Amino acid sequence: MSLIKFNKRNRLFPWTNDNLKSFFDSEDFFSTDFLEEDSLMPAMNVKEHDGDYEIEFAAPGFTKKDFEVTMDDNVLTVCAEKEEEEKEEKEDYTRREFSYNSFKRSLRLPKTINTGEEVKATYKNGILKLNLQKKEEAKVAPKKVIEIS
Repeated sequence: MSLIKFNKRNRLFPWTNDNLKSFFDSEDFFSTDFLEEDSLMPAMNVKEHDGDYEIEFAAPGFTKKDFEVTMDDNVLTVCAEKEEEEKEEKEDYTRREFSYNSFKRSLRLPKTINTGEEVKATYKNGILKLNLQKKEEAKVAPKKVIEIS
C-alpha cells in the first residue's frame, strides 16, 4: 500500500512558527504538543482489505454537513469546518461564546484505487469512515490449490 500524506496543511493556528514557539517555551502557556502541526490533525487509520481500502478519521464534534471529501488526480482530500456561537443576554450581563474548528488532510492514493467507483462515506460516533474500492486487477486472487497426482 502506498498512501502518502501531504505536507501542505490548513493550520488551525497560523502562528505556529519557530519564533513564536520559543516565545511560548515556558510551560505556563501551552504544552509543546499544542503547537505541533500534527496535534491539530485528526487521528487516521488506514486498513487494506482484499477488495478495498478503509480509511477512518477520528473527528468528534462535527456533523455530516461539516465535511467536504473530494478526490482529484489520485489525491483524496478531507476537509471539515465548524463554527459555533452562543449569545445570552440578561438584564445585568451579556455572555457570548464562540468556537471554531477546522482541518484539511490530503492523501495521495495508490494507482490500485478504482477512481471511477463511488467512494462510500459514513460518519457515526465521531468517526468518518471512507471505503475506496480497488481495481479488479489489484484485488487479491483466491489461493489456488493444485492437486498432486
